[in-house]
Amino acid sequence: MAVENVSVGFKVYCLTVMTLVAATYTVSLRYTRTIPSGELYFSTTAVCLTEVIKLFLSLGMLAKETGSPSRLKNSVMEHIFYSPKELLKLSVPSIVYAIQNNMAFLALSNLDAAVYQVTYQLKIPCTALCTVLMLHRSLSRLQWGSVFMLCVGVTLVQWKPVEATKVQIEQNPYLDSWPSPSPSSALDSQARVYFEKVLKSSDTSLWVRNIQMYLSGIVVTLIGVFVTDGDKVQEKGFFFGYTPWVCFVVFLASVGGLYTSVVVKYTDNIMKGFSAAAAIVLSTVASVLLFGLQITLTFASGALLVCVSIYLYGLPKQDTTKLPRPEADKELKEKLLPV
Repeated sequence: MAVENVSVGFKVYCLTVMTLVAATYTVSLRYTRTIPSGELYFSTTAVCLTEVIKLFLSLGMLAKETGSPSRLKNSVMEHIFYSPKELLKLSVPSIVYAIQNNMAFLALSNLDAAVYQVTYQLKIPCTALCTVLMLHRSLSRLQWGSVFMLCVGVTLVQWKPVEATKVQIEQNPYLDSWPSPSPSSALDSQARVYFEKVLKSSDTSLWVRNIQMYLSGIVVTLIGVFVTDGDKVQEKGFFFGYTPWVCFVVFLASVGGLYTSVVVKYTDNIMKGFSAAAAIVLSTVASVLLFGLQITLTFASGALLVCVSIYLYGLPKQDTTKLPRPEADKELKEKLLPV
């Protein structure tokens, strides 16, 4: 398995950027869906446009990596046009991401940004399970305990839904009380673990893998546009309802998608979840200021449990395999005996 060696500082930088992008994206998306300044835009077109932008950004990064137009052309021909099996392989996460991204718009049309951020952390136990099954890794008892704690925290957050006094549209009461990010987080975790497995199982460039995935993603999301909003798009236009805020959301989604690939490539996939605690805090503060979110005791308790569980989950596992069992027991007794 090919794993890149990078500095701790670079990993911290990536996770910090991911935290800021995740919090800002969630709050901005919630704003565009609940406090519109005009007619509401089509979420399917925003998801499709995001895939297009990510494709062009990945092509730019691949051009920088290859160093010359001729090498870029050769790389694209080799890995895109002459590798249909690889394109098919990367179509799996692209389909899942397309569904997940559209579900995010649905969820944030009915859930507050802070509630969404907390509930969406169900991706951590889903990712943990997928990691064990697909990547054959093991989790410590502390990690499994933190997963259980996280589920309890999410349950508390959803127990009595919080209210936002400044939201200007009517929300679906069923989706508002049901943890709609749950299936989204399950899909997200499966796609990320699958993508991690593909990335780290070969030496193929990260940007080549992104291009392969985004090409499939564009096709899938275009189908989604015409199946879901085809008549409306033909009548009003692809960019109907777009405002600077909507463009900002699309930009954040594009940057976030690329940074997710970098995090998956250069760190462990589930490391991305550790920045979620800070994103929850930032989203909560922004929700109070922008949407008039009323914090309840159950929400605060649940959010705290989720943050603590994320911290515990990220603690390094103790290595007990270096010493044979008898020698390990002997060393432990020596440490416990008084001097």
